[in-house]
Amino acid sequence: MQIVNSENIVGKEIASSLGLVRGSATRSRSIFSDFVAALKNIIGGEVHEYTKLLADTREQAFSRMVKDAEAVGADAIVNVRITTSTISQGTSEILAYGTAVKLK
Repeated sequence: MQIVNSENIVGKEIASSLGLVRGSATRSRSIFSDFVAALKNIIGGEVHEYTKLLADTREQAFSRMVKDAEAVGADAIVNVRITTSTISQGTSEILAYGTAVKLK
């Protein structure tokens, strides 16, 4: 499965569009990561726990988008985008979406 954030794939021709595919994942912070973040607010620096939490959530959303594309028989996904939103305090959703296509 080829995945790009552009309209086209270099060297490939799109035969047909299969529509929008997406995958989302929602995660919340833990008491431990909030404690570490509070300490980091005092001394400064990256909150690695939050970085890992968001990276894992992005990967899960991305994986779910690919599975959605495979379910419709796609060869590739173009125009891929990732967005995030806050569901409630301490809980975020990450959405990965794009257009599933068949290649010639």
